[in-house]
Amino acid sequence: MSHYQPGILATPVPPLARHMFFALESVAALPAALDKLMQLVDGKSAVVGFGESLVKALDGHIEGLRSFPALAGVGVDNPSTQQALWCWLHGTDRGELLNRSHAFEAALAPALRLVQVTEGFRHRDGHDLTGYEDGTENPRDEAAAAAALVGAGVEGTVGGSFAALQQWQHDLKGFRAMPSHETDDIMGRRLSDNEELDDAPISAHVKRTAQESFAPEAFVVRRSMPWIEGDRAGLMFLAFGFSLDAFEVQLRRMSGLEDGITDGLYRISRPITGGYYWCPPLKDGHLDLRALRIG
Repeated sequence: MSHYQPGILATPVPPLARHMFFALESVAALPAALDKLMQLVDGKSAVVGFGESLVKALDGHIEGLRSFPALAGVGVDNPSTQQALWCWLHGTDRGELLNRSHAFEAALAPALRLVQVTEGFRHRDGHDLTGYEDGTENPRDEAAAAAALVGAGVEGTVGGSFAALQQWQHDLKGFRAMPSHETDDIMGRRLSDNEELDDAPISAHVKRTAQESFAPEAFVVRRSMPWIEGDRAGLMFLAFGFSLDAFEVQLRRMSGLEDGITDGLYRISRPITGGYYWCPPLKDGHLDLRALRIG
């Protein structure tokens, strides 16, 4: 029986994490690298996702997997920085995470080359650096599993998931200079109590991304975490779904491609990366790669 990688749905988000992105360097070296990867990944303290290019390099096909689109909206841009492999390491000790990430990097070379590492952390009880709570509308329990996990399909796909990632860089100085009613209108919630505003403008983030307002409904499970690099900071947005469609229709509406109205969030933040990844299920505690005819 296949099982999902438990780190996908574990709550709350981990205290600390490292997002690692790898580019494919050597197809010939892939079999040895994947053997080592399967020994390192438990699906809980390390969640892994395969990009479309890596699946194709393995002569595989995962229904619904595609590369992140470079999406130009109404005065806004959502760049694609698609990579071959993504690893999301969880932990409680920053030094231990560094050592583990070095182990991953060494194990995957020379097949895969590390091109980006972004450290994430849990802020307060799961808040964005703006102070607003993140993931308020996340589905819970069985609804979360239904939204995030593939429930039916060919062997080796049930229990899998699709991950959408965007690294957003905030203009925190500009945000802090705004009056509270203006920032509340951007988010569509009050900072003071996290209550949704009845009279929020149509550009408010909660209205742009109201999951039940799409047809079909566009539910995802968000596992986003703040990041800081020197003077730069923001949110590493991460959403899991049984397909990539729910995230993409939300992003298109946010970008003004549905009705010409862009999400107010773009006033204080901009995405600087974007990638889609297939997260295989587990079998007997290891990655189940039967869908790729491995194992």
